[in-house]
Amino acid sequence: MRMDKLTNQLQLALADAQSLALGKDNNFIEPVHLLSALLEQQGGATRPLLQKAGANIAGLATGLKSALEALPQVSGTGGEVHLSNELGKILNVADKLAQQGGDT
Repeated sequence: MRMDKLTNQLQLALADAQSLALGKDNNFIEPVHLLSALLEQQGGATRPLLQKAGANIAGLATGLKSALEALPQVSGTGGEVHLSNELGKILNVADKLAQQGGDT
């Protein structure tokens, strides 16, 4: 997946997810990191869309916090984090759907 094909908002969210993973001593950026970053993003579309869909934002935020705390922590990685297989698959599916929809 080419990063330059992503929207600015998603690029920022991925950077925030990476920072979150680093700050929590996780060695992989997981989907939970990205969802947390998207939910907290100022001016982003995720929170309003979830609210419009009737999601319990407070409950979701609490669940995300618990999920983040449950992730394994590592030390001595030299500040390196990588996309998890799960997040990579999600981004690949999103890319494929965008291509099928004519969004290149």
